[in-house]
This record gives sequence, C-alpha cells and structure tokens, in this order.
Amino acid sequence: MQVLHDAPLAPLTTFRLGGPVTRLVIATTDAEVIDVVREADAAGTPLLVVGGGSNLVIGDKGFEGTALVVATKGVELVGGTLELAAGEVWTDAVARTVEAGLAGVECLAGIPGSAGATPIQNVGAYGQEVSSTITEVIAYDRRSGETVTLTNEECAFSYRHSRFKSDPERYVVLRVRFALEDADGLSAPIRYAETARALGVEVGDRVPLAAARETVLKLRAGKGMVLDAEDHDTWSAGSFFTNPILSDEQFAAFRARVGERLGDGVEPPAYPAGEGHTKTSAAWLIDKAGFTKGYGSGPARISTKHTLALTNRGAATTEDLLALAREVVAGVREAFGITLVNEPVTVGVSL
Repeated sequence: MQVLHDAPLAPLTTFRLGGPVTRLVIATTDAEVIDVVREADAAGTPLLVVGGGSNLVIGDKGFEGTALVVATKGVELVGGTLELAAGEVWTDAVARTVEAGLAGVECLAGIPGSAGATPIQNVGAYGQEVSSTITEVIAYDRRSGETVTLTNEECAFSYRHSRFKSDPERYVVLRVRFALEDADGLSAPIRYAETARALGVEVGDRVPLAAARETVLKLRAGKGMVLDAEDHDTWSAGSFFTNPILSDEQFAAFRARVGERLGDGVEPPAYPAGEGHTKTSAAWLIDKAGFTKGYGSGPARISTKHTLALTNRGAATTEDLLALAREVVAGVREAFGITLVNEPVTVGVSL
C-alpha cells in the first residue's frame, strides 16, 4: 500500500483536471481497501474512491481528505462465469472475454476505467449494458461495516444508474461477477443500428466476437472515445451528458419545440424507454442548439469528433470545463425546454 501527501489528482483522471488531495492511498488488495475505508470512517475523514478516473470531474481546489485509489488485481474465468477485482482495467477484461470466446460485453470494448466502476454507472454503449450480464457485486458496506454480496436485482440497475450511484457514500465495490454466453465464437445479438451498419448485418444478427469488438473500437476511436494521450479529443470523460428520458407529455412538448425551431417535418431521435417514456439523443440536442463539434474558443471545448464530449485542450481548468458545460445546458434548455444532466461524478463542484 502506497501513501502520498498533498498529491495531485489531475493525473488520475482522464480529464487531467483537479487540484491536490490531502492524502492519497493506493491499495492493491481488498483487505487494504477495507482498512483504508474503515480508518477514514472512524476518523470522520472525507473519502474519495478513485478507480480509472474516467468519470470524475474534480474541482480546482482539490479534495480535503483521503483519496483511495483501488488498484486491486484479479481475474477468474470459469466456464461462462467471470469475476473481476475492482481495480482491473475494463478494456483488458473485455479483450480477455473475447479471446475466451464468450459473449455479452464485447460491444463495451474501449470504454476507459476500472471494472469496479462499471456497476456504479451501469456502463453501456452500442446496445449493451453491464446490467445484462452482472450477476453479483461484492462490496464493502460502510453502514454495516461488513462485506456484502448484492444480486443483480439488489443493485437496482437502470439507465446509467444503480443502487451504488443513488447512495454513493455507502458501498465500495470490491469485485464484480458476470455471466457470459458461449455462442460458438459469436457475439450477442447486435442491438445498435450503427454497429449493425458498420458490420454489414441486420440488427439482431450475431457476428464473430472479434469482429464486434474491433468494429466498436473503430467507431469509438472515430468519436475520440478511445484514450490517446496525443489526442486532446480524448482528454474527456466520454459522454458528458446522459440521454434524456421523457414522459409522453414531455416528449410531445419537445416535438413541438423542435417543429418551431427547426421546421415542420423535422423529427427528433426517439427510442423506447419503458411504458409511457421515450429516450432522445443528448448529442442531437447539443448540435441542434448550436453547439457543434469543436465549439468553443477557450482551453475547454466540445470535441472535434463528437458533440457529446467536452474536452480539455491541454491547459484547461475545471472551472473552464464547467463554464462550457453550463453554457451547453443553458443553450439546450432555451432551445428545447430540456435540461441535460451530467454523467460524470463531480467532486467539490457542481453544474
């Protein structure tokens, strides 16, 4: 276990933003993780748990307390059951499942971050979400002081949300278990139209696992969603805003606003999101509100590859980033009456 004092947090995030932390602890075993959490809780010390840092926006003043970097390692693959330590690199884990000929997470390739973060956000992309394959999450319960095992149902997964996200101070994820499918080297059915087009197949078809993974990686790279230290479009948290889910009444009002602004006959993106609800595209809203790729003149700008990513061009501060985010939120609200919600977790700051 490594302990540092007055350590910078920016290098631990994909935004490369944020001030220092009073005390930084890097834990490499579950026991070390639990010890650090218990020590902080007993002393009443604020605790920030850091995984891959791909979903964090940390304030310029940093964090007064203890930052715990979960750097645990461990992969166990038996049949179609996969168990990952929270500190395992997610992209490496996906590659391993594809090499093993197991389907279920191949379209989640290229997503930065750690395995332990995936259930918190219910990570999803290109027609897959981890909630469809997670069977159990092993976590330290700070309320009871015990290690607990939560079933998929107990995790209360929903779109980019979970029990862990709704109660962020309670659980520290230690391990995640998945049930994957042996489909003779084929992927799960392709659910996302863009992926199907790129593969030259129909939605619902299966393709070789490696082809699915490689296609998703190419699609993500084209949008600046695969980490590359030389590409400032990847100095981001990926999608900065979640796709809005609207009630039937809200969607009808939204369609009317679209017609008024963009003209009759223009239809906004619409996807089923449960009875009485429709999901629309945050990227579409941002673009149609006038915030196109590359928007901005300061050190924080919209990605040149994807309107949903806000980026650090190399010299930004967190306040620069937040100013841009607030401008986008206000512009979309004025144009379409919809308030965008940030996807990354904010520490010491808010929109």
